[in-house]
Amino acid sequence: MQKLSLKEYKKEFVHTFPGDESGNVRPRQTPGVLYSKAIPTPVADPKQLAWSDDLARELGIQKPENPEEVHILAGNLVTPSMYPYAACYAGHQFGQWAGQLGDGRAITLGEWEATNGKTWELQLKGAGQTPYSRRADGRAVLRSSLREYLMSEAMHYLRVPTTRALSLVSTGDQVLRDMFYNGNAAYEPGAIVMRVAPSFLRFGNFEILAAREELDNLRKLTDWTINRFYPHIQGENKLIEWFSEVLERTVHMVVEWLRVGFVHGVMNTDNMSILGLTIDYGPYSFLDEYDPTFTPNTTDLPGRRYAFGKQTYVAYWNLGCLASALAPLVGDTKQLIAELEKYEELYWHTYYVMMGNKLGLDKLRAEDLDLINQLIEMLSAIKPDMTIFYQLLMQLPLTIESKEVAVEHFKESYYKQLKPEEADTLYQVVQSYVARINTNTCSREASLQRMQENNPRFVLRNYLLHQAIQALENGDDALFLKLQAAMKEPYSAKFDEFFAKKPSWASQKAGCSMLSCSS
Repeated sequence: MQKLSLKEYKKEFVHTFPGDESGNVRPRQTPGVLYSKAIPTPVADPKQLAWSDDLARELGIQKPENPEEVHILAGNLVTPSMYPYAACYAGHQFGQWAGQLGDGRAITLGEWEATNGKTWELQLKGAGQTPYSRRADGRAVLRSSLREYLMSEAMHYLRVPTTRALSLVSTGDQVLRDMFYNGNAAYEPGAIVMRVAPSFLRFGNFEILAAREELDNLRKLTDWTINRFYPHIQGENKLIEWFSEVLERTVHMVVEWLRVGFVHGVMNTDNMSILGLTIDYGPYSFLDEYDPTFTPNTTDLPGRRYAFGKQTYVAYWNLGCLASALAPLVGDTKQLIAELEKYEELYWHTYYVMMGNKLGLDKLRAEDLDLINQLIEMLSAIKPDMTIFYQLLMQLPLTIESKEVAVEHFKESYYKQLKPEEADTLYQVVQSYVARINTNTCSREASLQRMQENNPRFVLRNYLLHQAIQALENGDDALFLKLQAAMKEPYSAKFDEFFAKKPSWASQKAGCSMLSCSS
């Protein structure tokens, strides 16, 4: 285990690509460079609130034992081998080209090589202004930082591809935020998360270079990304093969979101990882009621572009933007287009296999697709609590005596009383499901184990996060610590005190049902 302060950090990215070395953080356009030097702005009184022991162990990082180490986590101390920088990228936001964006409140300190030789970028979110902060202050509040820290780690334990979070520190500073951009700004306690990933490269890093017609930089970034993160891809056709694998990873990520009921909330192309990782946790949410039209992001209303049920199609659209950015490097774009057009078939295959696992099917049969589609239509109609419904499905008897028995079995998951026609639909689907389960060639125990491994019993619901934030702001970390423990065992019943529907008061509560891009 090594101390953060004594590590010799690698700087492969900044040594490979042109950057603005001036250290000037005045907001501006930065053509011709892929990053700008940005020294974190010191904070008043940093205090460590959380530390991911499991991640630290994987990276070989010693837990801070003195103020000096905590000052690194807060951006107050930059060691001699670090090179803090903010990356330059662009993106499509809500379907519209937004031009240059970049790391507006994220500063990468350097690359940490773990004992197994794997390299990780250590990045502070909320550490002060960069040239890409535009009109913002580069800071983050405790509210958003706690949400990012907990959810990054929670998704890891759910087995969803994700960036990670190593630490959470409070800054001792107050930060002015207008939570819903409606003129009601207020001061909130500041905080900083140290984010960790093999790379924070996004689709937007490639889009900015294509848009500026910096083709040499685009080619160099593409080759470097393939060689560094996809070294198994070689040969003359490696760009096409690489794009194909980025597409596959993106499909896998989105299907995993749907498996656990996760809604990202702001799937702009600058929030799409080139490694297929969930990145940039802002106005996210897990589903409570099963509603494909649900979006947790107030900025996404009324169009609901990033609603739960649309994430599949947005990912495809975003991959199209990436393909367009890479097109100048390809003599004939037919192959690129052909790879993109494989998305739908790959997605649906991956999706149905995932759903078969959630339902405990021995293997996916052609006739199972109709059953799965009927189940999803039924869930969309009656809108039960997604997490609780699937847990109750695991407990369903393999003989259903009547419609009343079926309706009563799932009662704990309802947010409303079922209408007669909804009860009929539920009963019909349950009957079909039981009939199919009874044809499994595997044992009931094997079927239930598959269901248990694919249906979380605990998810970080927004109302729980809201309560933890409020308590922590008042100096009470009990719920925060309990959620940290629960998120590590999402498939067990160990923390069943949280196995409950969203309470009615949370339906209209800011921070529970309504979030914004500043969340």
